Amino acid sequence: MDVFTSASELLRDHRPERPVLALRPHAATRAARWFVANFPGRVLYAAKANDSKLIIDALVEGGVRAFDVASAVEIERLAAVPGSELYYMNPVKSRESIAHAYRDFGVRRFAFDSDDELDKIIEETGRAEDLELFLRVACPNTHSLIPLEGKFGASSSEAPSLLLRARQIAGRLGITFHVGSQAVVPQAYGEALRQIGQLIITSGVLVDAMDIGGGFPSRYPHSDPPSLAAFMEEIVKAADELAVKHNCELLCEPGRALVAEAESVIVRVDARRGNALYVNDGAFGTLFDAAYCGFRFPSRLVCGTGRKTKTQTEFSLYGPTCDSDDFMPGPFLLPNSVREGDYIEIGQIGAYGRVFASPFNGFGAYDEVILTDEPMLSMYLDEAQEATRAGLKSARA
Repeated sequence: MDVFTSASELLRDHRPERPVLALRPHAATRAARWFVANFPGRVLYAAKANDSKLIIDALVEGGVRAFDVASAVEIERLAAVPGSELYYMNPVKSRESIAHAYRDFGVRRFAFDSDDELDKIIEETGRAEDLELFLRVACPNTHSLIPLEGKFGASSSEAPSLLLRARQIAGRLGITFHVGSQAVVPQAYGEALRQIGQLIITSGVLVDAMDIGGGFPSRYPHSDPPSLAAFMEEIVKAADELAVKHNCELLCEPGRALVAEAESVIVRVDARRGNALYVNDGAFGTLFDAAYCGFRFPSRLVCGTGRKTKTQTEFSLYGPTCDSDDFMPGPFLLPNSVREGDYIEIGQIGAYGRVFASPFNGFGAYDEVILTDEPMLSMYLDEAQEATRAGLKSARA
Protein backbone atom coordinates (compact mmCIF):
# COMPACT_ATOMS: atom_id res chain seq x y z
CA MET A 1 0.00 0.00 0.00
CA ASP A 2 1.33 3.45 -0.90
CA VAL A 3 2.40 5.71 1.96
CA PHE A 4 2.09 9.51 2.02
CA THR A 5 2.82 12.11 4.65
CA SER A 6 -0.64 13.65 4.20
CA ALA A 7 -3.66 13.84 1.95
CA SER A 8 -2.10 16.92 0.36
CA GLU A 9 0.94 14.92 -0.72
CA LEU A 10 -1.29 12.19 -2.15
CA LEU A 11 -3.21 14.71 -4.23
CA ARG A 12 -0.14 16.53 -5.42
CA ASP A 13 0.27 14.06 -8.28
CA HIS A 14 -2.95 12.02 -8.16
CA ARG A 15 -6.56 12.81 -8.99
CA PRO A 16 -8.39 9.65 -7.85
CA GLU A 17 -11.78 8.93 -9.36
CA ARG A 18 -12.85 6.73 -6.47
CA PRO A 19 -13.03 7.79 -2.83
CA VAL A 20 -9.84 7.04 -0.92
CA LEU A 21 -9.67 5.38 2.49
CA ALA A 22 -6.71 6.97 4.25
CA LEU A 23 -5.41 4.68 7.00
CA ARG A 24 -3.39 5.89 9.98
CA PRO A 25 -2.29 2.66 11.66
CA HIS A 26 -0.05 4.58 14.05
CA ALA A 27 -3.20 6.14 15.54
CA ALA A 28 -4.70 2.70 16.18
CA THR A 29 -1.48 1.48 17.79
CA ARG A 30 -1.36 4.55 20.04
CA ALA A 31 -4.97 4.04 21.14
CA ALA A 32 -4.38 0.35 21.85
CA ARG A 33 -1.30 1.09 23.93
CA TRP A 34 -3.23 3.64 25.95
CA PHE A 35 -6.05 1.22 26.75
CA VAL A 36 -3.72 -1.67 27.57
CA ALA A 37 -1.72 0.60 29.90
CA ASN A 38 -4.67 2.30 31.58
CA PHE A 39 -7.65 -0.05 31.71
CA PRO A 40 -7.56 -2.11 34.93
CA GLY A 41 -8.16 -5.44 33.25
CA ARG A 42 -8.29 -7.21 29.88
CA VAL A 43 -8.91 -5.21 26.70
CA LEU A 44 -10.99 -6.87 23.96
CA TYR A 45 -11.19 -5.14 20.58
CA ALA A 46 -14.78 -5.05 19.27
CA ALA A 47 -13.95 -6.48 15.85
CA LYS A 48 -17.14 -5.21 14.23
CA ALA A 49 -15.88 -1.60 14.32
CA ASN A 50 -13.23 -1.98 11.61
CA ASP A 51 -12.12 -5.17 9.85
CA SER A 52 -9.06 -3.85 8.00
CA LYS A 53 -6.16 -6.28 8.46
CA LEU A 54 -3.77 -3.35 8.60
CA ILE A 55 -5.74 -1.75 11.44
CA ILE A 56 -6.05 -5.05 13.32
CA ASP A 57 -2.30 -5.60 12.96
CA ALA A 58 -1.75 -2.10 14.35
CA LEU A 59 -3.92 -2.91 17.38
CA VAL A 60 -1.97 -6.11 17.95
CA GLU A 61 1.24 -4.08 17.79
CA GLY A 62 -0.27 -1.92 20.53
CA GLY A 63 -0.77 -4.93 22.78
CA VAL A 64 -4.32 -6.09 22.05
CA ARG A 65 -4.62 -9.88 21.86
CA ALA A 66 -8.26 -10.49 22.80
CA PHE A 67 -11.21 -9.88 20.49
CA ASP A 68 -14.97 -9.49 20.87
CA VAL A 69 -16.37 -11.35 17.87
CA ALA A 70 -19.99 -11.56 16.75
CA SER A 71 -20.07 -13.98 13.80
CA ALA A 72 -18.41 -17.00 12.24
CA VAL A 73 -16.71 -14.73 9.70
CA GLU A 74 -15.17 -12.59 12.43
CA ILE A 75 -14.03 -15.72 14.27
CA GLU A 76 -12.31 -17.09 11.17
CA ARG A 77 -10.63 -13.72 10.51
CA LEU A 78 -9.39 -13.10 14.05
CA ALA A 79 -8.37 -16.70 14.72
CA ALA A 80 -5.54 -16.04 12.24
CA VAL A 81 -3.98 -13.52 14.66
CA PRO A 82 -1.17 -15.34 16.54
CA GLY A 83 -2.09 -15.85 20.18
CA SER A 84 -5.57 -14.39 19.77
CA GLU A 85 -8.24 -14.95 22.44
CA LEU A 86 -11.77 -14.94 21.04
CA TYR A 87 -14.89 -14.00 22.99
CA TYR A 88 -18.13 -14.82 21.14
CA MET A 89 -20.19 -12.04 22.70
CA ASN A 90 -23.17 -11.90 20.35
CA PRO A 91 -26.06 -12.86 22.70
CA VAL A 92 -28.01 -14.60 19.90
CA LYS A 93 -26.07 -17.01 17.71
CA SER A 94 -26.95 -19.74 15.26
CA ARG A 95 -26.44 -23.32 16.37
CA GLU A 96 -24.07 -23.89 13.47
CA SER A 97 -21.84 -20.96 14.42
CA ILE A 98 -21.64 -22.08 18.06
CA ALA A 99 -20.54 -25.57 17.05
CA HIS A 100 -18.13 -24.19 14.44
CA ALA A 101 -16.56 -21.80 16.96
CA TYR A 102 -16.16 -24.44 19.67
CA ARG A 103 -15.01 -27.39 17.61
CA ASP A 104 -12.99 -25.77 14.82
CA PHE A 105 -11.53 -22.68 16.49
CA GLY A 106 -11.35 -23.56 20.16
CA VAL A 107 -13.68 -20.76 21.29
CA ARG A 108 -14.72 -21.31 24.89
CA ARG A 109 -16.16 -17.92 25.82
CA PHE A 110 -19.80 -17.28 24.92
CA ALA A 111 -22.41 -14.66 25.85
CA PHE A 112 -26.11 -15.43 26.37
CA ASP A 113 -29.15 -13.56 27.68
CA SER A 114 -31.87 -16.22 27.87
CA ASP A 115 -32.53 -19.85 28.76
CA ASP A 116 -33.00 -20.66 25.08
CA GLU A 117 -29.57 -19.30 24.16
CA LEU A 118 -27.96 -21.11 27.06
CA ASP A 119 -29.60 -24.33 25.86
CA LYS A 120 -28.09 -23.85 22.41
CA ILE A 121 -24.60 -23.32 23.80
CA ILE A 122 -24.83 -26.39 26.04
CA GLU A 123 -26.18 -28.64 23.29
CA GLU A 124 -23.91 -27.49 20.46
CA THR A 125 -20.75 -27.79 22.59
CA GLY A 126 -21.69 -31.31 23.71
CA ARG A 127 -22.33 -30.25 27.29
CA ALA A 128 -18.74 -29.12 27.58
CA GLU A 129 -17.27 -28.47 31.01
CA ASP A 130 -14.68 -25.92 29.92
CA LEU A 131 -17.03 -23.07 29.01
CA GLU A 132 -16.67 -19.47 30.14
CA LEU A 133 -20.17 -18.01 29.99
CA PHE A 134 -21.15 -14.35 30.17
CA LEU A 135 -24.71 -13.33 30.98
CA ARG A 136 -25.65 -10.18 29.05
CA VAL A 137 -27.66 -7.95 31.36
CA ALA A 138 -29.74 -4.98 30.23
CA CYS A 139 -28.72 -1.58 31.55
CA PRO A 140 -29.80 2.01 30.78
CA ASN A 141 -28.11 3.79 27.86
CA THR A 142 -29.11 7.28 28.95
CA HIS A 143 -25.57 8.71 28.65
CA SER A 144 -24.78 7.55 25.11
CA LEU A 145 -25.36 9.22 21.74
CA ILE A 146 -26.40 5.89 20.19
CA PRO A 147 -28.54 3.87 22.65
CA LEU A 148 -28.31 0.11 22.18
CA GLU A 149 -30.36 -1.30 25.05
CA GLY A 150 -33.43 -2.40 23.09
CA LYS A 151 -32.20 -5.61 21.47
CA PHE A 152 -30.23 -7.63 24.03
CA GLY A 153 -29.97 -8.20 27.75
CA ALA A 154 -31.69 -10.11 30.54
CA SER A 155 -33.82 -7.99 32.87
CA SER A 156 -33.05 -7.64 36.57
CA SER A 157 -35.87 -10.09 37.31
CA GLU A 158 -34.63 -12.68 34.78
CA ALA A 159 -30.93 -12.47 35.58
CA PRO A 160 -30.73 -14.22 39.00
CA SER A 161 -32.14 -17.54 37.79
CA LEU A 162 -29.98 -17.41 34.65
CA LEU A 163 -26.87 -16.78 36.72
CA LEU A 164 -27.71 -19.66 39.04
CA ARG A 165 -28.25 -22.07 36.16
CA ALA A 166 -25.10 -20.97 34.30
CA ARG A 167 -23.03 -21.21 37.48
CA GLN A 168 -23.76 -24.94 37.60
CA ILE A 169 -22.53 -25.39 34.03
CA ALA A 170 -19.70 -22.94 33.42
CA GLY A 171 -16.07 -23.40 34.31
CA ARG A 172 -16.01 -19.62 34.69
CA LEU A 173 -19.00 -17.29 34.89
CA GLY A 174 -19.17 -13.62 33.99
CA ILE A 175 -21.61 -10.78 33.52
CA THR A 176 -21.51 -8.41 30.58
CA PHE A 177 -23.42 -5.22 29.76
CA HIS A 178 -23.26 -2.32 27.31
CA VAL A 179 -23.85 1.35 28.13
CA GLY A 180 -24.41 2.28 24.46
CA SER A 181 -22.18 3.73 21.75
CA GLN A 182 -20.31 7.03 22.20
CA ALA A 183 -20.96 7.27 25.92
CA VAL A 184 -20.10 10.84 26.86
CA VAL A 185 -20.45 10.72 30.65
CA PRO A 186 -17.99 8.65 32.73
CA GLN A 187 -20.69 8.04 35.34
CA ALA A 188 -22.46 5.78 32.81
CA TYR A 189 -20.02 3.01 33.72
CA GLY A 190 -20.18 3.68 37.45
CA GLU A 191 -23.97 3.54 37.46
CA ALA A 192 -24.00 0.31 35.47
CA LEU A 193 -21.36 -1.35 37.66
CA ARG A 194 -23.27 -0.46 40.82
CA GLN A 195 -26.44 -1.88 39.27
CA ILE A 196 -24.60 -5.10 38.49
CA GLY A 197 -23.13 -5.19 41.98
CA GLN A 198 -26.61 -5.09 43.44
CA LEU A 199 -27.69 -7.85 41.06
CA ILE A 200 -24.84 -10.08 42.27
CA ILE A 201 -25.88 -9.54 45.89
CA THR A 202 -29.54 -10.24 45.08
CA SER A 203 -28.77 -13.41 43.13
CA GLY A 204 -26.29 -14.77 45.65
CA VAL A 205 -24.17 -16.08 42.77
CA LEU A 206 -20.47 -15.27 42.64
CA VAL A 207 -19.00 -14.33 39.26
CA ASP A 208 -15.44 -14.65 37.99
CA ALA A 209 -15.47 -11.87 35.40
CA MET A 210 -17.17 -8.56 34.65
CA ASP A 211 -17.21 -7.33 31.05
CA ILE A 212 -18.23 -3.67 30.97
CA GLY A 213 -18.63 -3.68 27.19
CA GLY A 214 -17.69 -0.86 24.88
CA GLY A 215 -19.12 2.60 24.34
CA PHE A 216 -15.91 4.50 25.07
CA PRO A 217 -16.03 7.73 23.09
CA SER A 218 -14.03 9.35 20.37
CA ARG A 219 -13.91 13.06 19.60
CA TYR A 220 -16.10 14.72 16.97
CA PRO A 221 -17.10 18.33 16.22
CA HIS A 222 -20.47 17.73 17.91
CA SER A 223 -19.14 15.62 20.80
CA ASP A 224 -16.22 16.62 23.00
CA PRO A 225 -16.26 14.08 25.84
CA PRO A 226 -14.16 14.18 29.00
CA SER A 227 -10.72 12.57 28.94
CA LEU A 228 -10.54 8.80 28.78
CA ALA A 229 -8.62 9.00 32.04
CA ALA A 230 -11.82 10.30 33.67
CA PHE A 231 -13.66 7.20 32.43
CA MET A 232 -10.97 4.95 33.86
CA GLU A 233 -11.11 6.71 37.22
CA GLU A 234 -14.87 6.18 37.40
CA ILE A 235 -14.55 2.52 36.44
CA VAL A 236 -11.86 1.85 39.05
CA LYS A 237 -13.87 3.61 41.73
CA ALA A 238 -17.07 1.67 40.98
CA ALA A 239 -15.26 -1.65 40.53
CA ASP A 240 -13.61 -1.26 43.92
CA GLU A 241 -17.08 -1.13 45.49
CA LEU A 242 -18.03 -4.56 44.14
CA ALA A 243 -18.26 -7.30 46.74
CA VAL A 244 -16.36 -9.65 44.41
CA LYS A 245 -13.65 -7.19 43.37
CA HIS A 246 -10.68 -9.27 44.54
CA ASN A 247 -11.72 -12.39 42.64
CA CYS A 248 -13.34 -10.82 39.59
CA GLU A 249 -11.50 -10.12 36.34
CA LEU A 250 -12.50 -6.88 34.62
CA LEU A 251 -12.84 -6.73 30.82
CA CYS A 252 -13.84 -4.08 28.30
CA GLU A 253 -14.69 -4.06 24.59
CA PRO A 254 -13.62 -0.75 23.00
CA GLY A 255 -14.26 -0.40 19.29
CA ARG A 256 -14.87 3.22 18.33
CA ALA A 257 -12.32 4.54 20.83
CA LEU A 258 -9.58 2.35 19.34
CA VAL A 259 -10.11 2.91 15.63
CA ALA A 260 -12.15 6.06 14.92
CA GLU A 261 -9.03 8.19 14.55
CA ALA A 262 -7.26 5.58 12.42
CA GLU A 263 -9.07 6.30 9.13
CA SER A 264 -10.38 9.20 7.12
CA VAL A 265 -11.97 9.27 3.69
CA ILE A 266 -10.95 11.57 0.84
CA VAL A 267 -13.88 12.41 -1.41
CA ARG A 268 -14.19 14.36 -4.66
CA VAL A 269 -16.76 17.06 -5.22
CA ASP A 270 -18.74 16.21 -8.35
CA ALA A 271 -21.19 19.11 -8.11
CA ARG A 272 -22.09 22.11 -5.96
CA ARG A 273 -25.62 23.42 -5.63
CA GLY A 274 -25.73 26.30 -3.23
CA ASN A 275 -24.53 25.00 0.11
CA ALA A 276 -24.96 21.37 -0.89
CA LEU A 277 -21.99 19.40 -2.21
CA TYR A 278 -22.40 16.21 -4.23
CA VAL A 279 -19.49 13.90 -3.42
CA ASN A 280 -18.44 10.37 -4.39
CA ASP A 281 -19.05 8.69 -1.02
CA GLY A 282 -22.03 8.84 1.29
CA ALA A 283 -24.64 7.19 3.48
CA PHE A 284 -24.30 3.82 1.76
CA GLY A 285 -20.53 4.10 2.06
CA THR A 286 -18.39 5.23 4.98
CA LEU A 287 -20.64 8.10 6.08
CA PHE A 288 -23.56 6.09 7.50
CA ASP A 289 -23.24 7.69 10.95
CA ALA A 290 -23.39 11.17 9.41
CA ALA A 291 -26.59 10.29 7.57
CA TYR A 292 -28.53 8.27 10.11
CA CYS A 293 -27.03 8.85 13.58
CA GLY A 294 -26.63 12.63 13.57
CA PHE A 295 -22.83 12.51 13.66
CA ARG A 296 -20.73 15.43 12.46
CA PHE A 297 -17.28 14.64 11.14
CA PRO A 298 -14.33 17.03 10.86
CA SER A 299 -13.58 18.03 7.29
CA ARG A 300 -11.04 20.06 5.36
CA LEU A 301 -10.48 21.11 1.77
CA VAL A 302 -7.35 19.30 0.65
CA CYS A 303 -6.95 20.17 -3.01
CA GLY A 304 -8.86 23.07 -4.47
CA THR A 305 -9.11 24.02 -8.12
CA GLY A 306 -9.91 27.59 -7.18
CA ARG A 307 -8.34 30.10 -4.79
CA LYS A 308 -9.04 29.28 -1.15
CA THR A 309 -10.97 31.78 0.88
CA LYS A 310 -10.74 32.32 4.62
CA THR A 311 -14.52 32.35 4.93
CA GLN A 312 -15.81 29.06 6.32
CA THR A 313 -19.26 27.97 5.18
CA GLU A 314 -21.56 25.27 6.49
CA PHE A 315 -22.24 22.65 3.82
CA SER A 316 -24.37 19.55 3.65
CA LEU A 317 -23.34 16.57 1.52
CA TYR A 318 -25.13 14.28 -0.90
CA GLY A 319 -23.61 10.90 -1.75
CA PRO A 320 -23.26 9.41 -5.25
CA THR A 321 -26.28 7.08 -5.31
CA CYS A 322 -29.68 7.90 -6.75
CA ASP A 323 -31.37 7.48 -3.35
CA SER A 324 -32.51 10.74 -1.76
CA ASP A 325 -31.66 9.28 1.66
CA ASP A 326 -28.01 9.48 0.64
CA PHE A 327 -27.73 12.75 2.52
CA MET A 328 -25.44 13.95 5.30
CA PRO A 329 -26.79 17.16 6.85
CA GLY A 330 -23.57 17.95 8.70
CA PRO A 331 -22.82 20.77 8.76
CA PHE A 332 -19.38 20.30 7.24
CA LEU A 333 -17.27 23.44 7.63
CA LEU A 334 -15.32 24.22 4.45
CA PRO A 335 -14.01 27.26 2.57
CA ASN A 336 -16.74 28.99 0.61
CA SER A 337 -14.62 28.60 -2.54
CA VAL A 338 -15.15 24.82 -2.74
CA ARG A 339 -16.39 23.64 -6.13
CA GLU A 340 -16.51 20.72 -8.57
CA GLY A 341 -13.22 18.88 -8.85
CA ASP A 342 -12.05 19.74 -5.33
CA TYR A 343 -11.13 17.06 -2.81
CA ILE A 344 -12.25 16.98 0.82
CA GLU A 345 -10.82 14.89 3.63
CA ILE A 346 -13.40 13.74 6.18
CA GLY A 347 -11.91 12.50 9.43
CA GLN A 348 -12.79 10.14 12.27
CA ILE A 349 -14.48 7.51 10.06
CA GLY A 350 -12.33 4.60 11.25
CA ALA A 351 -15.19 3.20 13.34
CA TYR A 352 -18.25 1.87 11.52
CA GLY A 353 -17.14 3.43 8.25
CA ARG A 354 -15.67 0.84 5.89
CA VAL A 355 -17.66 -1.97 7.55
CA PHE A 356 -20.97 -0.28 6.66
CA ALA A 357 -20.04 0.43 3.04
CA SER A 358 -22.16 -1.43 0.51
CA PRO A 359 -22.12 -1.90 -3.29
CA PHE A 360 -25.53 -0.25 -3.63
CA ASN A 361 -25.98 1.40 -7.04
CA GLY A 362 -22.58 0.05 -8.10
CA PHE A 363 -20.63 2.18 -5.65
CA GLY A 364 -18.69 1.10 -2.54
CA ALA A 365 -15.22 0.59 -4.08
CA TYR A 366 -12.30 2.51 -2.57
CA ASP A 367 -8.65 3.14 -3.14
CA GLU A 368 -6.55 2.80 0.01
CA VAL A 369 -3.41 4.56 1.19
CA ILE A 370 -1.49 5.03 4.42
CA LEU A 371 -1.01 8.54 5.83
CA THR A 372 1.64 9.28 8.43
CA ASP A 373 0.25 12.59 9.70
CA GLU A 374 -2.00 12.90 12.73
CA PRO A 375 -5.82 12.63 12.75
CA MET A 376 -7.87 15.82 12.74
CA LEU A 377 -9.17 15.20 16.27
CA SER A 378 -7.83 12.95 19.00
CA MET A 379 -8.54 11.61 22.46
CA TYR A 380 -4.87 10.69 22.86
CA LEU A 381 -2.70 13.56 21.63
CA ASP A 382 -3.64 16.03 24.33
CA GLU A 383 -0.94 16.03 26.98
CA ALA A 384 -3.41 15.73 29.82
CA GLN A 385 -4.95 12.64 28.30
CA GLU A 386 -1.65 11.03 27.37
CA ALA A 387 -0.44 11.14 30.96
CA THR A 388 -0.19 7.58 32.20
CA ARG A 389 -2.27 6.87 35.26
CA ALA A 390 0.26 4.62 36.92
CA GLY A 391 -1.96 3.78 39.85
CA LEU A 392 -5.01 2.64 37.90
CA LYS A 393 -3.93 -0.94 37.36
CA SER A 394 -2.48 -1.32 40.83
CA ALA A 395 -5.63 0.11 42.44
CA ARG A 396 -7.38 -3.24 42.02
CA ALA A 397 -4.35 -5.34 42.99
